[in-house]
Amino acid sequence: APHERSLGEIIRSTKTFRQQMEMLAREYRPVSLDDVSDFARDQKDLPSRAVVVTFDDGYADNLEVAAPILNRLGIPSVVYVTVDCVERQLMPWPARLRYACLTTKKTQMNAPEGGVWSLRTPEERTDSFNRSLEHCARLSGMTQETYVAGVERELEVDSRDISKGLMMTWDQMRQLRKQGHTIGSHTMTHPNIAYVSHGEVETELGESKRKLEAELDEQILHFAYPGPALRPNWSQTSLQLSRELGYETATTVEPGVVRAGDDPLRMRRIGPGTTVEQLRWKLDRAFVGD
Repeated sequence: APHERSLGEIIRSTKTFRQQMEMLAREYRPVSLDDVSDFARDQKDLPSRAVVVTFDDGYADNLEVAAPILNRLGIPSVVYVTVDCVERQLMPWPARLRYACLTTKKTQMNAPEGGVWSLRTPEERTDSFNRSLEHCARLSGMTQETYVAGVERELEVDSRDISKGLMMTWDQMRQLRKQGHTIGSHTMTHPNIAYVSHGEVETELGESKRKLEAELDEQILHFAYPGPALRPNWSQTSLQLSRELGYETATTVEPGVVRAGDDPLRMRRIGPGTTVEQLRWKLDRAFVGD
């Protein structure tokens, strides 16, 4: 399937997702992000083994596939939306680059710093994708789009067709809200915030918040740092700006649990793994001693 060549490791089957959520509902205590925000500020206690379910980017299947399962189990979730992807109905740039590098018929591509990267073998395609990922993670806005569109033109790959119906629309986002789920910001264009300028950080965090608030007619209090490549994916500048802009929470890609007294604007998260057993093992390991 084309999405396996673009979204790669973030894809899960409906069956796996359902089983993982059933395990969470049975063995853990799903709570809302507002509950965790209050807990981090020492304003509220949480039950033992409390978890929050989060999604990044704003894919339509968060509403079409995930929400019915979550609603049946009584699990609230948070969807962090990359605003530009919703407005343009294009999948995030890491998926576009992955699709271009892995499906092109070309045998090489130009490197941004000069020279060429080979695309002759599957390993070389993956390596070239990873190198383009690291380059593009430092870009945002039009500079980022110029680079990605240039790669697609050079490799003669168009991601518009496989993007159709992939991202949520504003109306779908409103439906998700009506069902009790939370919408947060995931920036405008999905750069690594630690590697862009102060002005770009301000645009990515501020403009995404304003646009979401205008469309949803509510305050947007939650933010997730994109982590496409490079570490860290937050900075002291972004920490201060998120506070000034009125965000109450922000999640990073640093693994781990949130403890009382943690900075709610730098919260850790745990990846879901690819199976029920992997998710259970990750959670059990993280909760040891808590």
